[in-house]
Amino acid sequence: MPFAHPVEELVEQRFSCRSYLSQPVEEQTLQRLTDYAAALQTGPFGTQLRFSLVAAREKDQKALRKLGTYGFIKGATGFIIGVIQDDEKNLEDFGYLMESIILFATDIGLGTCWLGGTFTKSSFSERVSPRPGELIPAVVSLGYCAKKPRRFDAVIRNSAGAERRLSWEQLFSDSRFGVPLSRETAGDYATTLEMVRRAPSASNKQPWRIIKDGNRWHFFLQRTPGYRERMLVRLFTVADMQRIDMGIAMCHFELVARDHGLDGRWEINTPAIEKYDEFTEYTVSWVS
Repeated sequence: MPFAHPVEELVEQRFSCRSYLSQPVEEQTLQRLTDYAAALQTGPFGTQLRFSLVAAREKDQKALRKLGTYGFIKGATGFIIGVIQDDEKNLEDFGYLMESIILFATDIGLGTCWLGGTFTKSSFSERVSPRPGELIPAVVSLGYCAKKPRRFDAVIRNSAGAERRLSWEQLFSDSRFGVPLSRETAGDYATTLEMVRRAPSASNKQPWRIIKDGNRWHFFLQRTPGYRERMLVRLFTVADMQRIDMGIAMCHFELVARDHGLDGRWEINTPAIEKYDEFTEYTVSWVS
């Protein structure tokens, strides 16, 4: 593993940093992050991606203002920008790899915050020159976290429900939906699942559901009814953020599992499990 600290510690340490120190990140630290991001070119579903680390500038703040996110982020000294191709599972791959970069940034002492929005035609697009058919589904702010966050940050955090996470029983099931998975039955994967439960997600909706089926762990997307139709989401978001959330959950699951010596592989093979409702979509399975 490329991390100096256990992945579960990084998951617990990471938070959405919205206020940063004006202190620039040291060149050596930036180079370590750049090298790590450059090595991530293919997601678990095979999508080709590329990531760039760029310094923040005034023009970026104007782009954020147009997206409706200006004011949510203060003083970021850099951004991580990812570009994806138009493939079937591109957003899941994007969420998976970007979250891995975020955890590495946490490992080397940096703060980050996911920013979802229509970045394809913004100043962020100018920094990476997307090709026809390519998309920038989200960017991540970067820098040293301010020692004393703004009072406004607490308001945003509370409104997003950052401290209100779904329970273990709501997220993880045994064999089928409606049968809660106990930590005892989860066995060696109990810590892995808890780190999935603590993963970040758009508006803290936690759309992932995982069913234990023998040596298989089936990942389902439980869509939030009406989420994409909400005015702010419709106006300021181009990407399907809940699919990105599934990639983030996959990242936490695999990194923590491997950190605990649990081997496995991703496989798409729709299980014969009755879906919870019409908003439930199968994504992938981890075969241990």
